[in-house]
Amino acid sequence: MTGIGVEAGAQAARSRALAVLRIRSRALAVALLPAAVAVVLLAGGSTGHLVGRGWDAARVTMTVLAVLVLLAACVVALVVARARPAVSPTVQIAEETAPDLYRMVRDLADRLDVPAPSAIALTPDCDSWLEDRTHPAHSPPAPENRDEIAGVRGSHRRTPAAPVLVIGSPFLWWMRVGELRAVLAPVVAGTGPSAHPDIAAARRFVRGLDAAVAVSSAPGRGLLFRVPLAGVGWVVRLLLRSCRVHAAEMERGVAAAAAERAQAVDYGLRIVAQEQVGLAYAGWDRLLTRVALPAWRMGRWPSRLDAGVVAALTELSRRDRLAEGFASRLGERPACDLLEEPGAVDEATSLLAARLFHGGPAETGPDWAPVDWQEYPEEVVDRKWRIDAARLHRVLDAQGVSRSSETTAPDTDGPTLSRVLDHLSAPQHTEPAPSAPDEPAPTTDEPAAADGETAPQGPPAPDDESGTGATGATGGTGGNNSKAEGEAEADEPDNERSAALAAALTTELAREEASAPPTRSTGQGPDTAYWDDGALPLFPLQPPRTARELLTDHVTAMVCCAAMDTAGATPGLDWLDGPSLLINGERAADLTPRVLSLVEDGDPAPLRAWLLKSGIRPEKPVRLV
Repeated sequence: MTGIGVEAGAQAARSRALAVLRIRSRALAVALLPAAVAVVLLAGGSTGHLVGRGWDAARVTMTVLAVLVLLAACVVALVVARARPAVSPTVQIAEETAPDLYRMVRDLADRLDVPAPSAIALTPDCDSWLEDRTHPAHSPPAPENRDEIAGVRGSHRRTPAAPVLVIGSPFLWWMRVGELRAVLAPVVAGTGPSAHPDIAAARRFVRGLDAAVAVSSAPGRGLLFRVPLAGVGWVVRLLLRSCRVHAAEMERGVAAAAAERAQAVDYGLRIVAQEQVGLAYAGWDRLLTRVALPAWRMGRWPSRLDAGVVAALTELSRRDRLAEGFASRLGERPACDLLEEPGAVDEATSLLAARLFHGGPAETGPDWAPVDWQEYPEEVVDRKWRIDAARLHRVLDAQGVSRSSETTAPDTDGPTLSRVLDHLSAPQHTEPAPSAPDEPAPTTDEPAAADGETAPQGPPAPDDESGTGATGATGGTGGNNSKAEGEAEADEPDNERSAALAAALTTELAREEASAPPTRSTGQGPDTAYWDDGALPLFPLQPPRTARELLTDHVTAMVCCAAMDTAGATPGLDWLDGPSLLINGERAADLTPRVLSLVEDGDPAPLRAWLLKSGIRPEKPVRLV
């Protein structure tokens, strides 16, 4: 293997790499220039050519300047050399746990005539890339070796290692083996240009500068270190700005060369596989934001997220009437069969996803436990609704709202839905509620909302799957995501009582989050020891909910609690829309618009009619946590 091919992109990448290395050489020349001048002056004085007071002063000045510049250059070089480049948090896959996967990647590298990746790792994201982990800080310590004759430690020469192949874990579960091979072909082909010495050296230089910037800007250092590190930061930022364009063009050239080389391998199948990449991304995004996020906020993390994305995409294909085409495709061998223990790998990537997207601990505990999909409705959905309903009634108690109403018995002291309805009803809409029948009426026969509709028509609105009482997350109602900051005021409820209650709920949530203990991890695995645990979550899923969304979430939760306690409804899980309410085994399909009518307009009539039709008794007390 030559390491770099004759592709035009590879040649362009090498020329850009040489430009980056020239910048490094110029920086070194600038650092050595005062020393060179001082040597010339000292040599001239010793030979009797450069004599006199002026030359003596110049010699002293340049010698002192040369020493200072060399010391500063040594400090900069030391920081750049010792700084640990950033490493993506991944789950390392050992070869003994996935021999078939390693065999497939090596066969692919042989077909592409490029070096095989040194290792394989998984990331909880829909992407794949090559990552250089040749820095000494990222390598395990070398075993101690002593010479058999001299009895002294033998010398070790570091050999250049190929980059690590990082694969998105949803790809392994959703794609077939042939599709995964076609998707990975352009990625694996990138090991060819990466093996070229000039490109590898340029990448190490840029990564070292980037890591040095992070070191110089790290907080919590004393004045003795801040001053020199500020100078180091200025120098490395200047060097980064100088080589930014060349480094970006070098990476584009590497990508172009890899894509050109990969055209000869499974090109036709790759076009089909790219469609599956888009589907996997859509299913993964919905699974995280609408299903996993509510569980994370409840202190539970789903332990089979990758298996869940398959269920979500299967449900998506069923709703979009694509089941026939997908059925034939699902008959092929899935790529997760290349793993010896896919369940253990799925659990590890699921825990890592919870850390990255929510900031959860690295280890399980009483307040951070795994949950299976079969237990999700009881462990997550039911608890979420009852916690939200309890918070709603706590806020009503703090506002002095009476627990008894016109539709409840005088001696009723428990939390009821009628209390919420009467309080949020505007004066012009206050009228006697229709009496509920003795037996529940049959539930609606309307179908559940199809994928792509803005309102999933479940008790928690499509974005309400995140509404478990934590600030910094989007709840969403009626399929509406958080609006831009300029539209925040338009999202506030028009009803004065609703606005006051929403503000009180926001304050209560902020108080709960402030009093919650920090979720710092007590330990890190070997593959996550080089990224800042204090910066979690690295990728927050959703922005904060508006006051209207927050109130709608809590009212919806109260309605669902009343349905479960008075009408025999059950909590459910919708793979695309998250928590859902099941009445007589069918998903409630028209609750969200009626709750919005109460919250925004103070009109309880649509919701009361829905409760009556569904056999829900709002005057009956409900069980809270």
